[in-house]
Amino acid sequence: MASSNRTKPHAVCIPGPAQSHIKAILKLAKALHHRGFHITFVNTEFNHKRFLKSQGPNSLNGLPDFRFEAIPDGIPESGEDATQESTLVCESIRNHLLAPFRDLLIKLNSTSSPVTCIVSDGLLSCFTTTASEELGIPIVLFYTVSACSFMGFRKFRTLLEKGLVPLKDETCLTNGFLDNAIEWIPGKKDMYLRDLPSFCRTTDPNDIVFNTVMEAAEKANKASAVVLHTFDALEKDVLEALSSSISPPIYAIGPLQLLLNQIPEDPLKLMGYSLWKEETDCLQWLNSKAPNTIVYVNFGSIAVLTPEQLLEFGWGLANTKLPFFWVIRPDLVIGKSTILPPEFEAETKDRGLIASWCPQEQVLNHPSVGGFLTHSGWNSSIESVTAGVPMVCWPFFADQHTNSYYTCNEWGIGMEINNKVKRDNVEKIVKELMEGDKGKKMKNKVLEWKKLAEEATAPHGSSSKNLKDLVNQVLLKKRT
Repeated sequence: MASSNRTKPHAVCIPGPAQSHIKAILKLAKALHHRGFHITFVNTEFNHKRFLKSQGPNSLNGLPDFRFEAIPDGIPESGEDATQESTLVCESIRNHLLAPFRDLLIKLNSTSSPVTCIVSDGLLSCFTTTASEELGIPIVLFYTVSACSFMGFRKFRTLLEKGLVPLKDETCLTNGFLDNAIEWIPGKKDMYLRDLPSFCRTTDPNDIVFNTVMEAAEKANKASAVVLHTFDALEKDVLEALSSSISPPIYAIGPLQLLLNQIPEDPLKLMGYSLWKEETDCLQWLNSKAPNTIVYVNFGSIAVLTPEQLLEFGWGLANTKLPFFWVIRPDLVIGKSTILPPEFEAETKDRGLIASWCPQEQVLNHPSVGGFLTHSGWNSSIESVTAGVPMVCWPFFADQHTNSYYTCNEWGIGMEINNKVKRDNVEKIVKELMEGDKGKKMKNKVLEWKKLAEEATAPHGSSSKNLKDLVNQVLLKKRT
């Protein structure tokens, strides 16, 4: 029988204010709830409103022991249904979120279910670790990125010390400077500066995003434990290198969806993750297609294209003569409406489908989907591995360049499209993925990784064990 709220451990979970961060931490929160935790999930007011808009007015009612709270972020209200600009988010993290977060913890501590632990997005660690210390509440930092990207963030300070950052000027972005070999990062080999998270490509020594990310990664030592959304077999070398350089234990707990799939009669199963309204008509369309024939295209929640890039991707897809499903967010194209020319629609009307957002995991797991053209965000990458779908990678910013490097060079499950998008190149690489020998090898390889992901999340697998140890050895440690 379930225990009362009075005796349950109470985890306050707080994600970074962006779609991918919210999704990953909400999945971990669901996993903890299943293991007996009372959960308070904290969004910013901006994203809380977006959730209510996309999921419905009752979507955040939760359960008696899974509640949602909202705190102000100090960013002027834009009214836009889009991800907030990264410099504003970092400004908010550094200067505005501590006080309302601390006040919320104090309020919750005065209830019948006081807070026993904080599960914080690592990105927010500059204020969540402060609140944790002030109130004496243990904190776990969940970095919602791959282990290899987290290692990249951890080495930003060394880039500064070696004089590689800040860049001397903008020409360093185009004159080959990014081709500097980086041979001193443990667990990484044959990497170049261009393969590290792109926040280091700044000319400003006071760049707020670079400094926020660098300091957030360094705060790992302040936590009782560090969680990464990966699994041991996928990033073994990097995880070992991180474990030897960070004092708290590191738990690779992923893919989280595979852990959630094992919960029988999950009362939270229908609780969604998306800040955009998902269109589900695409699933019927996919049902009418043959297995492994559809190219799925989605550049995530933040990446933007120029109008020229939209056209090059569009005509590249059209020229393959392959069927495709393309998600085009309303804000995907910089400063323009996302309208493709009538000739494109005429050329692809019988084999192309376009939607503004979709239930991505259902799409990737649909038998008709054979390849994924992606921005290489970490949620998308690990969802693709989980579904056994190989990738064409077009990294846009942040950790995506590192994810793409590993996807293509270490894991053997992707091919990268050059940043200068050209339709001939798009056509060639997508056709190779879907029909070529290299594509067949990548499909076989990604099915091997899928099997290892399933083994990791099986009852006695590494991720299941890591989650159990996180709960018993860290989150419940101070409880009698």
